[in-house]
This record gives sequence, structure tokens and C-alpha cells, in this order.
Amino acid sequence: MTRRGMLTTGTALLAAAVILGILVVTLPAGATNALDVFWNNAMAQWREPWMLTAAHLLNRIGGGWIAALIVPVLVIATLVLVRRWRSAVFAAAAFIASAGLTQLLKQIFGRARPDDMLVASDFGSFPSGHTANAATLAVVLWLVFPRVWVAVLGALWVLAMALSRTILSVHWITDTIGGALVSAAAALLVAGMLVGWVSLGWTGPPGVADAAPSRSPRAEDPTLP
Repeated sequence: MTRRGMLTTGTALLAAAVILGILVVTLPAGATNALDVFWNNAMAQWREPWMLTAAHLLNRIGGGWIAALIVPVLVIATLVLVRRWRSAVFAAAAFIASAGLTQLLKQIFGRARPDDMLVASDFGSFPSGHTANAATLAVVLWLVFPRVWVAVLGALWVLAMALSRTILSVHWITDTIGGALVSAAAALLVAGMLVGWVSLGWTGPPGVADAAPSRSPRAEDPTLP
């Protein structure tokens, strides 16, 4: 994906998240509300004990200190260890940007959560922070390691996290969509701004992509034979 493609796609996704947020808080009797109520009621009827167990596990690892600090640090440290330090800077910037945008939109929209939620949570239902964390991780890893299997596993991780939030009735379905949109937007916008400095994707042996291009002695001193 080109720099322009990243910036354009990121801007479009961020705009979509903002528009969705406006719709869910200004049209309480509109189509988005009907979808949210339908999905929330469906999850209440369909959830099984094993689904609740999995959802509670994802609730623990998808938020709080684990998702906000431990997972980003592990990703950044791994990139540094494989000598992709510029990619590590990109990852750090993407995680920070995503968290900041998510919390900003939560404060702006201040959407109420479902009344029947099964776990305690913080202020603001839109967008879903857990889903945003999952999507940020997925997009960052895909940009750094552009492989089909990375994209597939990332998409499955985001889907599982989004479903878990609605299984616990701690988020409306549109909250999870908003979380995925805003976090993907943040990662792509950061990538677009840094792509000229950070070589995204494996373009050579470890260290080559982030290293400065070498110059021959003759290039340094044209008088050499």
C-alpha cells in the first residue's frame, strides 16, 4: 500500500467512525439503535456457558494493563530484538495514537452502555476499547509482517474480541464496529506519515530494512581510484 493509499484509507476509516458515532448518539430511534437492540437481545438468548467463559477471558486479556501496556511492550521489544527499531517506533506511535483517539471519541460521544452488561467497565460505550486494542494489534502486525496468514489471524482476533463484548452485553454491536474503524484508521495514518522513514514489511534480512543505505569508499571520496 502506498503512502497516499494509507493516508486516504486511514482518513476515510476515521471519518466513518466519527459519522457512526454521530448516528448512534443523535438517532436513538434510528436504524443503528434497532440493530444494536436486536443484536444485544440475540446475544442474551444465544450465549452458552462456554461462550461466557471465553468472553470473560477475552475481557481480561483484551483490556486493562495487559492490552494497554504489556502487549504493546512485547510487540515493540520483539521488533527491537530483530533489529527493526524503526518499525518498533512505528508500532509505539500507532498504539499511542489508537488509544488516544479511542478515549477522545469516548469522551466526545459519551454513549451509555447496555443496561444488562455482565461486567463492569469504564465510561463511554462508543467506541469499544477492547475491539480497538485488538484491531490496532492486528493492523500493526500486518503492516510490519504483510503475510496472508497474519491478516487472517488478525481479522479472526478482532472478530472474536468484538463478539465477546456483545456476548457480555458490555457494548452495542456498533460500538465494536466503531472501535475497529478508529484503531485501523490510527495505525494506517501513522504508517502513512512514517512510511518514508520506516520500511514496512520484510524487505530483506533483519536490520536491512531499517538500516541506512551503505556508501562505498569511492562514493565518500570521488578522488579514490
